[in-house]
Amino acid sequence: MKFTKMQGAGNDYVYVDARRLDMDWPQVSRAVSDRHFGVGSDGLILILDSDVAHLRMRMFNADGSEGEMCGNGIRCFAKYAIERGIVSPPKGGLTVETLAGIRTVAPVYQGRRVSGARVSMGRPRLDPQDVPVTLDPAMGFKRGPALKYPVRIRDVPLPCTFVSMGNPHAVCFQDEPVGQFPLHTIGPLVEHHPMFPRRVNFEIVNLTAPGKLTARVWERGSGETQACGTGACAIAVAGRLLGLTGDIVDISLPGGALTIQWDGSGEVFLEGPAVEVFNGEWGPE
Repeated sequence: MKFTKMQGAGNDYVYVDARRLDMDWPQVSRAVSDRHFGVGSDGLILILDSDVAHLRMRMFNADGSEGEMCGNGIRCFAKYAIERGIVSPPKGGLTVETLAGIRTVAPVYQGRRVSGARVSMGRPRLDPQDVPVTLDPAMGFKRGPALKYPVRIRDVPLPCTFVSMGNPHAVCFQDEPVGQFPLHTIGPLVEHHPMFPRRVNFEIVNLTAPGKLTARVWERGSGETQACGTGACAIAVAGRLLGLTGDIVDISLPGGALTIQWDGSGEVFLEGPAVEVFNGEWGPE
């Protein structure tokens, strides 16, 4: 199995052209993602044919679970497909079928190489049942956005705002520097909290300057990652709903920076880098 390791802001995946392959992909994802005994990645992304878009993307987390969407991964997906001639550079952007819906990726070029992309990430879903998250009826949240919902884990208060970008997110703005937050302790407890029937991605965020945010992300099925595209979008949506940010925000994550644009009602747009790391072949000794 030939593969390519790629990363967007440090969020790294193993890419496979699976249009003519049939394998146990959850098991393959667990194996290749292992950073000691495998290639090392946050998961596995497959390039597949589609009947409704230019191509179809399947994304598996490091634990083998399948994710609906990956904002960093889809930028690298577009770079892979265009630079290998799987599709010609399409006018108006590359359309990609995902479990979260069809997404359009507009590549950004440096010379003839794709250096990044701007992705139409769809409209955020804010109703609790769409995230999904089960809230205490006594708290009065029924429909519409649930802002600063009081979650408490091991006596740590977490005022969370819930957003779906096709996958579920719990965003927590705090004054404590994100670098000091015990994410490896609290993150898995939030991910597996019974209020999230499909588990959840958890973001801890600081407002550092007007239009500037700093964040860390605990990704469902992968643990802490260097960046998360859908997470960055959820952070920007939450920040605007809370009156902390405007339409455009730069988000600094451990692996790099992403730029998010949201006008408060329409689609969210994500822009960031796409980098090829190396190529190889995976198989039995």
